[in-house]
Amino acid sequence: LITKCEEKIYLVLNKPSGYLSTTSDNLKRKTVIDLLPKEYEEYRIYPVGRLDYDTKGIILLTNDGEFMNQMVGPRSGIEKEYLARVEGIVAPKELGPLMFGLKDKEVKYLPAYCEIISTDIEHNSTLVKIIITEGKYHQVKNMFKAINHPVKKLTRTRFGNITNKDLLVGEIRKLTIHEVKTLIGL
Repeated sequence: LITKCEEKIYLVLNKPSGYLSTTSDNLKRKTVIDLLPKEYEEYRIYPVGRLDYDTKGIILLTNDGEFMNQMVGPRSGIEKEYLARVEGIVAPKELGPLMFGLKDKEVKYLPAYCEIISTDIEHNSTLVKIIITEGKYHQVKNMFKAINHPVKKLTRTRFGNITNKDLLVGEIRKLTIHEVKTLIGL
């Protein structure tokens, strides 16, 4: 007989900005756990990895520690896709250091896929899609800062095979068995 505490839960949240990716905060700020429906209160659910307080987008939530470690471990290699609104008009050649692997001070980042989506001359900004396979602290922000285009807004649009398509900001849904198996396979 499986108790509620032992039942494995796999959720996806389209995280709004203004929430911490943690289970609690000593400063009483809102966390992603505050967004969970009442039906999950009995489970010890925690976020899989982190999204910054001011970053929106896809974050997984689970009570399965082994699954979490597979998703965010240093060798997971799972793709995470972001849309970054950055300061300035980015020339394609400026993305070279990000695409070939960037060494910033003492941190080295693996190569990332980058694509300029649009430029906004009036507001002096560029929208860039970036896909990374690591999850280092403030990685996307640090990478763009290193090429002198600080991030103004950041949204994670995909984690592995899970996208924010059909998921409103602040909305949560259960992952299907197929989605969980596909993530583990990645």
